[in-house]
Amino acid sequence: MKLGLLTAAFPDLSLEQVADWAAANGFEMLEIACWPSEIGEQRRYAGVCHVDADALDVDAVRETMSRHGLEISSLAYYPNNLHPDPEEREAANGHLRKVIDAAQALGVGIVGTFVGRDKTKNVPDNFEEFREVWPGLVDYAAERGVRIAIENCPMIFSYDEWPGGTNLASSPAMWDEMFSIVDSPSFGLNLDPSHLVWLQIDYERVVRDYASKLFHVHAKDLEIDREGLYRNGTISLGMGWQVPRLPGLGEVRWDRFVAALYRAGYDHVVSIEHEDRSFEGEEELVKRGFLIARDVLRPLIR
Repeated sequence: MKLGLLTAAFPDLSLEQVADWAAANGFEMLEIACWPSEIGEQRRYAGVCHVDADALDVDAVRETMSRHGLEISSLAYYPNNLHPDPEEREAANGHLRKVIDAAQALGVGIVGTFVGRDKTKNVPDNFEEFREVWPGLVDYAAERGVRIAIENCPMIFSYDEWPGGTNLASSPAMWDEMFSIVDSPSFGLNLDPSHLVWLQIDYERVVRDYASKLFHVHAKDLEIDREGLYRNGTISLGMGWQVPRLPGLGEVRWDRFVAALYRAGYDHVVSIEHEDRSFEGEEELVKRGFLIARDVLRPLIR
């Protein structure tokens, strides 16, 4: 396995600057943010563009990565691909196709994204929308030799995403249904154990049960605010008590999780996803956070 990071935490740095710092500090792979260059930040850690799929310079990206001895683990674009507004949905689906095209041009085998969800609809009705959108998107990727890795975040962090969240693919029941609808070797998971903590889903068992569908892995941790849980209860769906943290600062047992990955035969990347409010707001704080996470994970990943 190799240690990497998601570049979205560096919105003010160029790909060259991120690559230079990452290589100098022992990282081996970059998961490169690929939101549309013109939209800017729409939510925390989204809207960042380090590879512009609309104006891709293949040679420049390859030269930057090669010069710093880095590889690209995946291209990252995480919108709501089942947005209830038809124009918003088509924009998301259309840009996802461009990111898939960029991955093919760069020789990158994986694109990470969200399934999406209409937060106002129940699960069966959302899967009806899924049937309309996702078979075609996966076929588009497969035809270009690219695999789609779906992150398992429910996307319920704020009240504009509540109550249903904006990503359907958050649990084994959801994954089983989506993989039964789109039964393709080009469709799998970008597994983030942090979300499984507050959902009370056994992340070691998930690795075992879905070993063949693990295309990419995120390293993010989570702390449960016990006072917030006491005051709000589980019916709040995490509001007021799920706290994203850097690896080593939350409740994931990283030794057990990585051990499960080894047992499952996973041999790609563990990509640090930085969403820790204690280490943001200043570039040096963000870097410090990544280094804390690196030092937790590095002894486990070879």
